[in-house]
Amino acid sequence: MKTYDVIIIGAGPAGMTASIYAIRANMTVLILDKLSPGGQMVNTNEIENYTGTAKINGAELSMKMFEHTQELGVEFDYKTVLEIKDNGETKTIVCEEDNTIYETRTVIIATGTVPRRLSVPGEEQFAANGISWCAICDGAQYRDKDVVVIGGGNSAVEESLYLAGITTSLTIVTMFDLTADPKACDQLRSLPNVTIYPYQEILEFTGDDTIDGVRFKSTKEDAAERHVKCDGVFEYIGLEPTSASFKNLRITNKFGFIEVDDEMTTKVTGIYGAGDITNKKLRQVVTACSDGAIAANSAAKYVESLRG
Repeated sequence: MKTYDVIIIGAGPAGMTASIYAIRANMTVLILDKLSPGGQMVNTNEIENYTGTAKINGAELSMKMFEHTQELGVEFDYKTVLEIKDNGETKTIVCEEDNTIYETRTVIIATGTVPRRLSVPGEEQFAANGISWCAICDGAQYRDKDVVVIGGGNSAVEESLYLAGITTSLTIVTMFDLTADPKACDQLRSLPNVTIYPYQEILEFTGDDTIDGVRFKSTKEDAAERHVKCDGVFEYIGLEPTSASFKNLRITNKFGFIEVDDEMTTKVTGIYGAGDITNKKLRQVVTACSDGAIAANSAAKYVESLRG
């Protein structure tokens, strides 16, 4: 069985950048991901803060990054990782597909996050059938319709700006106030078809066979409940780490994010974290790329030490 110098789990910006730096350090490299390359970046309509690109579609930037890895000869395979076993100087990666096993000297975990859910009545019933977590994926079906966006952070505001341009009305319901970039918030507030309800608690998604509205109430005053009619809902209330497969390594904090130092090393020798899966303050494409470069550099130094 071939033993790789590094296997990177996750093909988002952190994982792809790590692969570029790793292969340029003369390491044998394999990226594993169960989905198409790009991670959450694929679902972003426009990225305006990635240096050198001005404004770019997330799927387009994802493809550019993946093409870069392929030009350099990085191996890629569609696999779902079930477990990482630490054998000391080597690691075993077990995948769901026919229990496929890979051997490697180092691992960079860059599995990112998934959207958090509200867990209120109606959410499970209408998930992917009226409730979505990706405006660029599903927004087109709500053209000239009424839509509710839940959340007030960067993702919520950025995607709301896109949705406001195609919907008849857009209602923003958020637990706090808008907390995204002030310029983007001001732009959203200025749109004539946008209504914003800050400091609200979501109670229920209503409807029979299809979603027809959202019930919520104020968290700051003893006000009556509101019921806003809509044709669809987009949720942006935060992200949860994709780390269940690595709990046996005991490298995550109580929230499930991987704990790393400034060299992206975990407490398990030869295993590194990078990108949104790590415990960090700023989760952006540019910081994910930075993490990936650092993790690859650290892994390369470790592999070199094994070679003597």
